[in-house]
Amino acid sequence: MDHKALRQFLALAETLHFGRASEQAHVSPSTLSRAIKQLELNIGVALFLRDNRHVSLTPEGELFLDYAREALTQWEQFQNQISGDTGELQGEISIYCSVTASYSFLYDLLSAFRHNHPRIEIKLHTGDPESAIGRVLSGAEDLTIAARPDTLPAGLAFKPITTSALVFIAPARNTGMESVLPPNSNAGWANTPMILSESGLARKRVNLWFKHKRIKPKIYAQVAGHEAIVSMVSLGFGVGVVPKIVLDNSPLAQQVRVLDIQPQLEAYQVGLFTLDRKLKNPLINAFWASVSQHDKPKT
Repeated sequence: MDHKALRQFLALAETLHFGRASEQAHVSPSTLSRAIKQLELNIGVALFLRDNRHVSLTPEGELFLDYAREALTQWEQFQNQISGDTGELQGEISIYCSVTASYSFLYDLLSAFRHNHPRIEIKLHTGDPESAIGRVLSGAEDLTIAARPDTLPAGLAFKPITTSALVFIAPARNTGMESVLPPNSNAGWANTPMILSESGLARKRVNLWFKHKRIKPKIYAQVAGHEAIVSMVSLGFGVGVVPKIVLDNSPLAQQVRVLDIQPQLEAYQVGLFTLDRKLKNPLINAFWASVSQHDKPKT
């Protein structure tokens, strides 16, 4: 099996977009299209359904996706076994994280790792933190940096890096809300416009906070991404809840203030995730071993 073709197939299977996949695979869209057609011809089945607007995997493509990921993992392990006498690991690993996590952790992590393992290539993808663990569980990414869920999915390994408080934030000034914040009663909270995440760990914890106080919150907006919450709060639309680490890295940090709210929300534990079975891969294991917990939590 042509491993280059497998990587091109994976690029298209992950993006479902010929333009983005061709950039990721460092080929032209027409070259990628020919490679996929040749791969389908060799296998004898269609792997993708495609028209002028959409690309999707066929049922056979879904099956082949599992094979392709496993085959490339096995190939990289074999390469490292036969090149063990050189003392240098080589190959490729993929990492997914939010933009905030990339600012907060990746520079230090990758600087040390690249110095010790210069022949390991890093594929970095950034996006919605709520997708992070799912992308690792599906096999789309080797590793991710994310907040630890309350229940760790089976087969998923977690290594803590740091902790981050989960805080209520309000506009800093000149919004007309200063005199009523923080609310000092349940009635005050019930009338305070809230800007919250659509889903995820932060939303679960703030929902539980309101439930314990027997308050039905007034939801002004539900957004994807903690950075967007900081933006809307800074403009005076309401009160939000974000991890402190997001606020620390926001260019709008001076435009909002942290409210002293009791009881405090449970802090985030941030760390590295991968599948248990992937730790058998020498490349992933090397990255895993290079990560250590920060001396001081981010509060």
